[in-house]
Amino acid sequence: MTAVNINISFLNPSIFILVGIPGLEGFHVWFSLPFLLVYIVTILGNCTILLVVTLEESLHTPMHFFLCMLAITDIIGSTTVLPKTLSIFWCDDKEIHIDACLLQMFLIHSLSVMESSILVAMAYDRYIAICDPLRYNSVLTNALIVKIGLAIVARGSVLIAPLCFLVKTLPFCGTNVIANTYCEHMGLVKLACSGLLVSKVYGLTVALSVVGLDSIFIALSYFRIVQAVLRLSSPEARVKAFSTCRAHIAVILMGYIPALFSFLSHRVGHNMAPCVHVIIGNLYILVPPTFNPIVYGMKTKEIRERVLNLFLRRKGLS
Repeated sequence: MTAVNINISFLNPSIFILVGIPGLEGFHVWFSLPFLLVYIVTILGNCTILLVVTLEESLHTPMHFFLCMLAITDIIGSTTVLPKTLSIFWCDDKEIHIDACLLQMFLIHSLSVMESSILVAMAYDRYIAICDPLRYNSVLTNALIVKIGLAIVARGSVLIAPLCFLVKTLPFCGTNVIANTYCEHMGLVKLACSGLLVSKVYGLTVALSVVGLDSIFIALSYFRIVQAVLRLSSPEARVKAFSTCRAHIAVILMGYIPALFSFLSHRVGHNMAPCVHVIIGNLYILVPPTFNPIVYGMKTKEIRERVLNLFLRRKGLS
């Protein structure tokens, strides 16, 4: 009778167990140090971007507004994952309620879609700035930026919400242990004992369509940008035009490359050790939010100068 009750409890578990980094549990305290450092750098860097853009009127431009959107998604995304991860590492707090697990999954995947959409918006911003500079302010108005921001949030939410609903309806049997530091779609689907096909197909379709379409839009924008820059007669003008795109290109590479490795590790990396899957997944979550503000701070002259002026001014006041 007891065995039957145990099996029934796992058909619809209310609690899941996050093991952390499987096989490396004894090193959790050591892993917590770089994780904590990454979180601190992420919060400080992105909050600095938000503060500088807010305080400096000269930075109230479409490109910097999109950068603020990126900073907000990075802060929310890191805060969705890292506090729980650190509680696992430090306090062995591995339990997570199913509703909190689904909320974490929703935020992780929807924010990934939103971040990809923001990179597309930034590419469009660079396209207008370089290919049609005289109409830049008339095209990218504040009203349009607000509409783009709302569309980005709606796109991420609408695409990922059905994924959470599909996972919620799956029957779980056998175990409620998730071999990861956070709840994500494939980790939950692997625990289900039936009804996997629809959820897997929908998740794969969303991932491929978002990355595929966004990559095409970004590539087309930069194809037109390159054409416009090469038509410039002055080498100095070409260098200056390309320099305005360096930070955006670096952020694109940092966003898509870890995501590609994480995607491939789940689909084709069946011989990988579980700890490798988890570490790659965490890199996909943690690396872009940490380095995005650093890249824009170093590569964008306006932001770099405003950050230095802001801190020098405060130092002088003190």
